[in-house]
Amino acid sequence: MWASYKKRLKHDLDRWHSNGWVSEVNRAAILADVAKSGRELGLASALGILASVLFGFAAISFVAAHWQDVPRLGRLGLLLAAIWLGYGLAGWLTSRDQRSFADAAVLFAVAMFGASIMLISQMYNIDGNPPDGVLMWWIGALFAGAVLRSNPALALAMILVCVWSFMESSERSGVHWPFLIGWAAVTAAFVWQGWRPGLHLSALALSLFVISLGYLLGRGHEHALVATVGVLAAAVAVGVEKARPDLDHIAAPVLAYAIAVAFAGLFALQFIESPSGGTLVALAALTLVLLLAAISHGLSTQNRGALWLGYLGFSIEILALYWQTVGSILGTSLFFLIAALIVAALAFMALRLAQRGDGKGMPA
Repeated sequence: MWASYKKRLKHDLDRWHSNGWVSEVNRAAILADVAKSGRELGLASALGILASVLFGFAAISFVAAHWQDVPRLGRLGLLLAAIWLGYGLAGWLTSRDQRSFADAAVLFAVAMFGASIMLISQMYNIDGNPPDGVLMWWIGALFAGAVLRSNPALALAMILVCVWSFMESSERSGVHWPFLIGWAAVTAAFVWQGWRPGLHLSALALSLFVISLGYLLGRGHEHALVATVGVLAAAVAVGVEKARPDLDHIAAPVLAYAIAVAFAGLFALQFIESPSGGTLVALAALTLVLLLAAISHGLSTQNRGALWLGYLGFSIEILALYWQTVGSILGTSLFFLIAALIVAALAFMALRLAQRGDGKGMPA
C-alpha cells in the first residue's frame, strides 16, 4: 500500500511539474520527505519476516525433539540464549541500517519468548490457566515492540491479544471484557508508532469483538445491539467527515468498519435469528437502504472502503434472501422485481439530482 502511494504521488508530481504547478525544487523536497517518512515492506523484508517465523518453528521443533536429553539447567540456558540471540541480532542489524531485517529478528525473539513460557511450564509441571501463558506472551510482545519500535512485534501482540481473549471467552462462555484493556494498550503503541496498517489491524480486532457480542450476550440474541452500534458509529463517522474534513483520513476507514459491523448484525438478525416473514422483509429493506446509502456516500466522497463494502454487502444480502425464499419461486421473482424497481427508482432520482446540481452550477 505504501509503495503504491509513493508511486502514485510521484506520477502526480511529475504531471504537476510538467504543468508548471510545482517547481523542481519542491518536487524533490516532497519526494525526499515521503521517502523518509515511512518504512516500506518490500519483498526482501517480507521474506525476512517469514524466515524468522520459520527459524522460530525450526528451533522449537529441534528443542522439542531433544528436550528430554538436555538437563534442566541447560534447557533454561538454551531458551534464554535463543531469546537474546534474536535481540542481539536485531541490535546489530539496526546498527547497519537494516531495519526490516531487525524487525524480523525481534519477531524471532518474541516467538522464542512465547515458546519458552510453554516449555518451562511443561518442564516444571506448572498447572495453571493456559490463557495466562498467552497473556504473558502478548505483554512481552507489546513491551518488545514498543521499546524496540518493531511494528511486526506489535502486530503479533495484537494477534495474541485476540487469541488470549478467544481462549478466555471459550472457557467462560461469556464476554471477555479485559480484551478491551489489551486492545487499548496495543492500539496506543500503534498510534505512538504512527503505523497505519497496525491501526487497521486494531480496527479489525475491535470490529470482530463487537460482532461477537451478538453471539455472547443475551444467550446469543443481541445482534440488534451490534447493528445499532455499527449504525451509530457510521453516523458519527459521516458527521466527522462533514464537520472536520481535515480528519477525513480517520473518519473514512472508521466508516468502512462501522458498515461491516452494522451489516454483520443485520445479517444475523435476518438469517440466524429466523424472524417471521414480515420482520424479515422489514429488516431486508432496512439493510438494502443502508447499503445503498453506503454506496452513494462512497461514490460522493471517493471512499473506496465504504463503496466496495456496500457493493459486497448488497450482493451477499441479495443472494442470502434468494436462498431464504427459494421455496417460493413466485415470491422470489416478486422480491427481485421489487428490489430492481427500488434500485432503478433510486438511480433515476440520483441522476435527476445530479442534473439539477449541474444546472445550478451553470452560469445564467
